[in-house]
Amino acid sequence: MSRVQLAINVTDVDAAVEFYERLFATPVAKRRPGYANFEIADPPLKLVLIEGDEGGTLNHLGVETTSAAEVVAAESRLAGEGLTTTGVDDTVCCYAEKTETWVTDPDGAPWEWYVKLADADAMALTVLDGGATDGSGGACCAPAPTEAVTLGRPAADGGACCAPSE
Repeated sequence: MSRVQLAINVTDVDAAVEFYERLFATPVAKRRPGYANFEIADPPLKLVLIEGDEGGTLNHLGVETTSAAEVVAAESRLAGEGLTTTGVDDTVCCYAEKTETWVTDPDGAPWEWYVKLADADAMALTVLDGGATDGSGGACCAPAPTEAVTLGRPAADGGACCAPSE
């Protein structure tokens, strides 16, 4: 079964975990420093929280699959549709070993199509000169730096879109 992934930036991961556990009545599935994720059954959602200065902004979107073959098939389909992909790569990202491919929507929102193969001890894998890795990682998880896309972006008339008024 595939499910949509939503990765958002939060300024306080502890407060965000408490909020989302209550919102979805689901305990956190993985918790690491500055990082948490939820495997929500209803609605089927992989929710990822990444702590940083840009709270309330989109980090990336994704589709989690159950096999590497599904990732390869998705990359082939996306490339066949004329979308620019990163190709299929085996990576360490968001405390997980993955097979993944990436595309970016017209507004710059990064989409990851992936399968988690195993847990990892590092947020992201950093390759050093000579091919060695230090596991410290850099920014997770998109393969190239992207600007954060603000959730509830103001509409053209100055009002908020899809966000409650205060």
